[in-house]
Amino acid sequence: MNLLKHDDLHWNHFTGEAQFDYPISYWGSVLGARKDGHVDLLYRWDPHSACHLHRHTAAISSLVLEGELTVIDIDLETGEEAGRVVKPAGTWVHKEPGDVHIEVGGPEGALVLFILYAPNGSLVEGLAKDGRVLDHQTMEPILKSQARRAAI
Repeated sequence: MNLLKHDDLHWNHFTGEAQFDYPISYWGSVLGARKDGHVDLLYRWDPHSACHLHRHTAAISSLVLEGELTVIDIDLETGEEAGRVVKPAGTWVHKEPGDVHIEVGGPEGALVLFILYAPNGSLVEGLAKDGRVLDHQTMEPILKSQARRAAI
């Protein structure tokens, strides 16, 4: 699979209310998932667009393949920005679960490979600005979807 020629992948488009004065528009595609808790995802951001505020509940490695991705850490006690890192193409990072952040595509957007390890099946929590958990994503629907596609 050539990750830079990704038009044939099944993409889910995510939008929503703007948080922190950023428009939200990003796309995700599952590359593969295994019952042992490993999942590989490809995400792309539209230019100057963000993802929803979230907290990873799995260990995650990421590699920026194209464009630029800005990660903005948020302090849930104050609701304020706690840090900002700009990741140009070629940047690889590994993080353990727990940090609260949003990600924003650069002037040309961003294409990022994510490799998650979730032995307990928990991937990410979508958060409100006040820290309330709005949704909790797990491996289960990904594995079910993958099994349905394999059966076709």
